[in-house]
Amino acid sequence: MKIGTRIADWLETRWVNPAYNGWVFLGFALSFFGSAINTMAGWLYVISGISFALLIMAAVLPARSLKGISIQRYPISPVSAGDHLNVELEIKNHSKQPKTLLQVQDTIPFILGQPVQQVIETIAPQETYRWVYHHPTTRRGVYRWHTVQLRTATPLGLFWCRRQRQVAATAIVYPTVLSLTSCPLIDEMGQQETPQYESRLSRSKSTTEDLTRSLRPYRWGDPIRLVHWKTSARYGELRVRELEVFTDSQEPIICLDSAFAWQKDDFESAVIAAASLYFYASRCQLNAKLFTAGTGLIHGNRVVLEALASVEAAEEASTNNLPNQPLIWLTQNPQTLKTLPPGSRYIFWPSRVLTQEQNSFYQDRFGYTIDPERSLQLQLQSPLR
Repeated sequence: MKIGTRIADWLETRWVNPAYNGWVFLGFALSFFGSAINTMAGWLYVISGISFALLIMAAVLPARSLKGISIQRYPISPVSAGDHLNVELEIKNHSKQPKTLLQVQDTIPFILGQPVQQVIETIAPQETYRWVYHHPTTRRGVYRWHTVQLRTATPLGLFWCRRQRQVAATAIVYPTVLSLTSCPLIDEMGQQETPQYESRLSRSKSTTEDLTRSLRPYRWGDPIRLVHWKTSARYGELRVRELEVFTDSQEPIICLDSAFAWQKDDFESAVIAAASLYFYASRCQLNAKLFTAGTGLIHGNRVVLEALASVEAAEEASTNNLPNQPLIWLTQNPQTLKTLPPGSRYIFWPSRVLTQEQNSFYQDRFGYTIDPERSLQLQLQSPLR
């Protein structure tokens, strides 16, 4: 920031800063005053005196105009990446005089975009102005900011005055959740490695009632494989099977290796994959859980979304102990794939800074190796290999 800009900013936030026309008017006043001294003409003294009086009034009134104004912010509802934040503020005039020509600026974090401005023509005495704006989001995160700036040059527009109000805000942007119609990583969890699953599956095949608990109307997002077509044809609407939950293999644990120093784009892709797998498992009525280095084992839709919104790569681990049961491991570190519990699955993002040999690993379990050039949604729905 240049020295002139810094001085102007300091003057504007602590006193007043002359606008361009303020400097011009000051130049005229000094010219008239200089002419009055040279010519000793009384009318020039009068004009210069009036000019200086107007300058003093124009310098004092903006700061007074910003007094008696309070700002209240309403809570910001969480949104998913790509949606718009709904931000709502109330600016109240507590004084007995109207407040005119105000410029309000919400100083949102730079990663969200440029500060948002609103011009208010007038606020009547003891009245409230409600300002609602919608701001686009591009990436997940938990964003916090604390200040709203009020700026005015009323009444003459010769001097700018700016003051801050402490109005804390927290905006949570959830990661994108892909709409998966199938996911073999979840659907086939435990089928190959768990003998208990095989015995239960063979018992359930002998009688459908052991597997299907009840039928309910179809809800958007339910996997097509759960539709009971015979009953749907009878009722004239789609009916979906509710399955009995097996406690061994039907409690998928999605583990995000957030302690590792990922590449940025790959980590964002992994967060999207974790959210999508969790909610796919939830739609299948499985008791899914999420594990990250910072949070440990958690569950619950809102808790999981907030954890995935705030998670960062290479974060400090609050626990180093992975659950000792089959899990779905999302990582960019090939070395960790060798130590997973039996029956686990993996999703691996090859690092672009490592050689092909460093990215290679012995594939003794099922999973996905993600290709960044292909659609993540299609890859999560592809057959296991």
